Amino acid sequence: MRKWLLLLESGLLVGGLALSFAVWQQKAALEQPLVLTEERLLEVPAGATPGGLLNRLQDDGLLHKSFWLRLYWRFNLSEQGLRSGEYRLAPGMSAAELLDLWQHGEVVQYNLTLVEGWSFRQVRAALARADKLEQSLAGISDAELMARLGQPEAHPEGRFFPDTYSYVRGMSDFELLRQAYGRLQQVLAEEWAERSPNLPYKTPYQALIMASIIEKETGVPRERGQIAGVFVRRLEQGMLLQTDPTVIYGLGERYNGKLGRAELLAANPYNTYVQPGLPPTPIALPGREAIHAALHPADGRELYFVARGDGSHVFSETLEAHNQAVREYQLKRRADYRSSPSPETLSRSAQQDGEGNP
Repeated sequence: MRKWLLLLESGLLVGGLALSFAVWQQKAALEQPLVLTEERLLEVPAGATPGGLLNRLQDDGLLHKSFWLRLYWRFNLSEQGLRSGEYRLAPGMSAAELLDLWQHGEVVQYNLTLVEGWSFRQVRAALARADKLEQSLAGISDAELMARLGQPEAHPEGRFFPDTYSYVRGMSDFELLRQAYGRLQQVLAEEWAERSPNLPYKTPYQALIMASIIEKETGVPRERGQIAGVFVRRLEQGMLLQTDPTVIYGLGERYNGKLGRAELLAANPYNTYVQPGLPPTPIALPGREAIHAALHPADGRELYFVARGDGSHVFSETLEAHNQAVREYQLKRRADYRSSPSPETLSRSAQQDGEGNP
């Protein structure tokens, strides 16, 4: 009996020493600093395992004792999935801090901003420039892209919400675009539900078209409601919208920076100088403020407006007053004149000017 007790005591002693050794080794492994002299990014592809990454880091000489770190992860963090992406490693970071990054999935975030007033062509170009995004849309037509979104017959223009979107390395350009599409649908539905009564829109899509025009016409944010009011009243009275941005959009690459009589009088579905009502699609990405303005136009009697040249506009109730504003602000332009672009109506004065500017 005594012999068995001695053997048990010896086993416990050896076990205790082994456990102490393991705890000491694990503690040393966790407290070790990564061997770095400058910051670097660690790319973790989808399907990567902590054990494989730890071995890789040891092979690269960035840490030691990967065996003990693998054991620590297995017995303490094994239920945690490893999020793919990039992790930022910095000089002085310990192995424990690295495992904490992995545990919490603190991958490096990148941002891409879709800007109010952009065309869908500009959106696609911005996605293509985002090199950290997985590029899956190259060679895919707009129609195919919309079909992937479940809208095979839809025109893509104006259907994506302008905002700043965060993404991680390995996320696809299509996934980001899908987020922007869903966000636009959400915002439009929210604004449509709270719209003013008796508006000349039959569908939310018509309001979206109007919002895109307001977005392109607005140089000063506080004027959105006034601009919306002018366009809504013109629709209600059966007047042509006569707005340059729609014509410019319809011209596409043929637009050379100047609108003359030929362009303003040419047959074009987007030429609101000759086509009644709204154009067939939006012409740009409208922000929430432009959508809100389209659905909450300011009261008033103004039917015309002309750009001052500083981004703001002069609003007029009559064509006579409007033509006077045209003579003051359009026909005697300062050298620093600018418009964003200015909203125009085709009047006799504009025709004489030869540029379509009211």
